[in-house]
Amino acid sequence: MASSTVRPETQDRSAEQDVARRLLDSAAKLSYDPATEVDWDTPLDKDFHGASPEWSTLYGTPYWGELTDAQRKELTRQEAASVASTGIWFEMILQQMVLRDMYAKDPTSPRFQWALTEIADECRHSIMFARGAAKLGAPAYRPRRAVVELGRAFKTLAFGEAAYAAILVAEEVLDVMQRDWMRDERVAPFVRTINNIHVVEESRHMKFARDETRKRLRDAGPLRRQLNAFVIAIASYYIVTSMVNRNVYANAGLDTARALAEARANEHHKALMRSSCSGLMDFLASARLLTRPALFFYKRAHLI
Repeated sequence: MASSTVRPETQDRSAEQDVARRLLDSAAKLSYDPATEVDWDTPLDKDFHGASPEWSTLYGTPYWGELTDAQRKELTRQEAASVASTGIWFEMILQQMVLRDMYAKDPTSPRFQWALTEIADECRHSIMFARGAAKLGAPAYRPRRAVVELGRAFKTLAFGEAAYAAILVAEEVLDVMQRDWMRDERVAPFVRTINNIHVVEESRHMKFARDETRKRLRDAGPLRRQLNAFVIAIASYYIVTSMVNRNVYANAGLDTARALAEARANEHHKALMRSSCSGLMDFLASARLLTRPALFFYKRAHLI
């Protein structure tokens, strides 16, 4: 007599497809076209910040206290543009990793179709960030050359939980910042719209990344878990420390050397990053990815 018991691996695959189906349904009901949703035509109003001032790397420092209101607003606009440019850089890495993971998989499956939907979202987001940075009057900020080359290697070699957990870290850190910015009436209205679009659509991407990370780690042994925890932590360190380019200070008309020194010592900004990433760290801990070597890099990036 055939058993009516469903094998655990069959149940797991069904659950994974259910997650993908729900994400596809959500995307069908609530997605945005930045080309029409964002006000690109109204000229930049320099009476607005580019980000909540409390998120500025200089907020709370003696240098911040010396800046005029106009200088503070220009600094937050340059910092917001730098964060957007870093987002573009990592979204391009993300798209390549997801495409590689889906290569030759079943195109009729909800999981495959969700992955392509996520990539389509990321393409729109990157164009949106690029247009937003240009409207803020910023140049093309890029990570340091060494970091760009490390990213090139990571997107080529990372797979499984290393790829999806690193995606999650980048998305979660941006999400926390942007949730504050999109509600802040001191921030330029078009920037708030950009942030709202990104927060809504990235919530689905984070759900998928968490689900994939858990799934890939299900049968991971201690050595694999230790290795990937280390790789994820290094990737996270370079993502987070590349968000604000050192050139933002000169472009805002500030003394770069002094600004860098005060930003590096800014305890307010470090505390804000730690408190904002507590949920992310809880997830990594639950996945047993907060190993001692990994903690070293998270602490250096002020994520924990």
